[in-house]
Amino acid sequence: MAYDEYLADRIRRQLKEKRIHFTDMKMMGGLLFKVDNKMFCGIHIDKNYGDSLLMARIGEDAYETVIKNKHCLPMDFTGRPMRGYIFVTPDGFDNEDDLSHYIDLCMAFNPLAKARKPRKKI
Repeated sequence: MAYDEYLADRIRRQLKEKRIHFTDMKMMGGLLFKVDNKMFCGIHIDKNYGDSLLMARIGEDAYETVIKNKHCLPMDFTGRPMRGYIFVTPDGFDNEDDLSHYIDLCMAFNPLAKARKPRKKI
């Protein structure tokens, strides 16, 4: 199963409307969006849930409040939750205002996020 192309287009459209310069890249069957060369948000196909989930990098401060939302899940596809990241189920980003809310949370955290150091080529 491939990631939800319609969701990818919705994210791209919102980022362009907000005038956020971004890049995207396919990763492990999903799609990752980067802003300022930092992980921003993405689409993850969850085999247990059976659908594409929105992954959002919102930071640890926002996490404590946002995770209480019934549509938010800890991002734990490795079996260990990643701090400051959430998954949002499709009902949580069904309309454009809801999707915009999560993109705004990602954008608020992005200046504080650290970029991953580039790997040295061998």
